[in-house]
Amino acid sequence: MLTDVQCRNANCPPERKQARFADAGGLYLQVTPTGSKRWFYKYRTEGKEKQLALGSYPSVSLTAARKARDIAKLQRADGQDPIEARKLKKLKGSIEAVSTFKAVALEWYGKQVDRWSPGHAERMHRQLERDLFPYIGERPMESIEPMELLSVLQKVEERGAIETADRALMLCRQIWRYWLPTASNTQRDITEGLKARLTPYRGTNFPAIVEPERFGELLRAMYAYKGGPFVRAALLLAPMLYQRPGNLRMMEWSELDLDEALWKIPSTKMKRSVQEKENGEPHIVPLPKQAVELLRGLIPLSGRGRYVFPGQRDHERPMSDNSVRTALYSLGFGDEQSWHGFRASARTMMVDQLDLDPLAIEANLAHAVKDSNGRSYNRTKYLAKRFEQIQQWADYLDQLRMAGNVPVRPKLQAA
Repeated sequence: MLTDVQCRNANCPPERKQARFADAGGLYLQVTPTGSKRWFYKYRTEGKEKQLALGSYPSVSLTAARKARDIAKLQRADGQDPIEARKLKKLKGSIEAVSTFKAVALEWYGKQVDRWSPGHAERMHRQLERDLFPYIGERPMESIEPMELLSVLQKVEERGAIETADRALMLCRQIWRYWLPTASNTQRDITEGLKARLTPYRGTNFPAIVEPERFGELLRAMYAYKGGPFVRAALLLAPMLYQRPGNLRMMEWSELDLDEALWKIPSTKMKRSVQEKENGEPHIVPLPKQAVELLRGLIPLSGRGRYVFPGQRDHERPMSDNSVRTALYSLGFGDEQSWHGFRASARTMMVDQLDLDPLAIEANLAHAVKDSNGRSYNRTKYLAKRFEQIQQWADYLDQLRMAGNVPVRPKLQAA
């Protein structure tokens, strides 16, 4: 075994690259011609010799080197490779050094942002900056307690923002699940169970009339509308085509094939992720004969421009999103029926009153659904069924508008 005097006096002849001075149990001091002295622990694992560096002498004394060797031996006895254990400790240390909530949240945000639309990305970042970072941004992830996070979320509730608090909890849940794989085995998702301690939030639905008789009254009022021709046409097409308001008001003549009775909405205009917008297929909307007739009637008015429904002041821009909403209020139905609510009206009555295939309806709504085999529903298929469906729906709307009472469901009438 080595002594401290031997370690101080150890040297390496100039003609050699290095010299080794053995202690015991695999510990040795390696000396170079330049006078550098370093401790190593030599061991074998799976038939291979390995050397674990334990530091330089005299910064690491002989006694300290022996203690480090003994710790490495205990790791081996516990089934660990000392070198791999050190790498893992170093990796965890580097992660822990930046594992404040703010650092982890921004790292998670950076991984997601390219998949989001600019508007959604801005909302997520704003919520982090406003509702979370001021309170727990500089706190280490592993030290944040569930009640601490709950207190932060309750601060959001206190200003009456119940929905915002619910969204903040969902945001935190994603951040915690992103961080957990790098945390110690004792850490857990502290967001679990917090929802039960928040004020229950139920998403508010857009107002929508789903009673056939009342919807017939709405249709009669819409057909009697005395406003401008573009707003009137958009009013009548809204329930007939049941597409999103933004898609309808920004409809372009280049998207329409009236001879084929098709409306192809470019993927970039759809409510999709950035990647889906860039690489997705257009959303195809079959047009019933009533819609084709309405659109042909607008050709003399806006057919030479870009938009089917141009703005009132600037024809190079689409109609305002307030146009149809204002018209519904002027007709006395604004509190009962929203523009977006026509989608819910159609979805409900097409199933309840006409007994039509919900999957095809969802495809026409551009909702992501799955078929019985678990595959994404292909919106470009089943066009024949969807043509048939949307024509039945448009004919049903004519019945509602012209009838004084609620029409009998077609399949019951046939019976």
